Amino acid sequence: MRNYVIVTASYWGFTLVDGALRMLVLFHFFRLGYTPFTLAFLFLLYEAAGIVANLAGGYFASRFGIPRMLAIGQALQIAGLLMLSALDPGWTAAASVAWVVAAQGIAGVAKDLTKTASKSAIKATSAQGSGQLFRWVAWFTGSKNTMKGVGFFLGGLLLDWVGFRQALWLMAGLLGVIFIAGLALLPRHLGKAKSSKTMRELFGKSRGVNLLAAARVFMFGARDVWFVVGLPVFLYANGWRFLEVGGFLAAWTIAYGGIQAIAPSLVTRSNDGLSREVPAARLWAAVLAAIPIVLALAMAFAGVARPDLLLVIGLALFGLPFAVNSSLHSYLILAYAGSEKAAEDVGFYYAANAVGRLLGIILSGVLYQLAGISGCLIGSAVMLLLCWLITHALPLDERAAPTGEKPT
Repeated sequence: MRNYVIVTASYWGFTLVDGALRMLVLFHFFRLGYTPFTLAFLFLLYEAAGIVANLAGGYFASRFGIPRMLAIGQALQIAGLLMLSALDPGWTAAASVAWVVAAQGIAGVAKDLTKTASKSAIKATSAQGSGQLFRWVAWFTGSKNTMKGVGFFLGGLLLDWVGFRQALWLMAGLLGVIFIAGLALLPRHLGKAKSSKTMRELFGKSRGVNLLAAARVFMFGARDVWFVVGLPVFLYANGWRFLEVGGFLAAWTIAYGGIQAIAPSLVTRSNDGLSREVPAARLWAAVLAAIPIVLALAMAFAGVARPDLLLVIGLALFGLPFAVNSSLHSYLILAYAGSEKAAEDVGFYYAANAVGRLLGIILSGVLYQLAGISGCLIGSAVMLLLCWLITHALPLDERAAPTGEKPT
């Protein structure tokens, strides 16, 4: 419990800074006149770097221990923040974009190294069966996303109050405190286990892990296709101020995190940890896919006087099934993960998560520029239908519990 609490608190601070950084970059460069596609491009390396970082993070967390990977991720994030703060307004647009993309790439590596190590720590510290595992991962994931929502609001607030560069310095200082605390408080060997010796062994995952990773690609792509660029730009274009947009994104993410934290109470539990949880994931995926379809039709044919308010209400409803589905996926990956190489399985899964976010970010800029927010919603619906279809192939008899762990 002590190590779980320390890791969770450390990741809260990291996520707060990461959420604020996204809003700072998005709003700062939108205010400078960058197009939606260019804004999406700023985040490409951030997400692309996460694919490799998750795979490497899982491998190295198994080999060297979780605390060391947490420290490396935090140090890289500090470096990325300081690099962004060195951006010179006098540079050309091309040089500025290249500099920001490189700094965001460092931040992307930092975020995914930290996330993989933190999620793996739950498997390493949970020892009372699938019931405790689901509760712990739900609370960790939900509280983390609540902090990310606070970070969105903080990013908009800091941009208005102290400006771009000073906000980056403040966030780097906060991470420095977290970095020192983690090194001092966590046992060095937490999470150390047998690691893969070959690339074939590293990528040789079980059917459950592979299918869940594929579903995750489309589920998170479906969120980011409207959330990253389309929604903030649409709201700003309809008269919302930066602080109001950041406030809505913050409220949505905080509520989403709160629902994730209570997801175990919304899902009927099974003794084996899979036979009821997998069908629940299928049901919630179907509900989730229906929402952007209905919303896109309403915006296209209803002739709404305030489309921004309709969008806000619709996407607020989207948050409930998305949060429950995300929490179920976060539990299922730990249920499917092998006990000896849990960190590697988690890293593989979150590499797929990064692929989905990368796909969503690219499509968010492209679809918004070509077809507006309705194009983003249609893209989201298509990806969610693919997620739902893949979820139907998830196995019900592949529970890989840690040695000596019994279902509750």
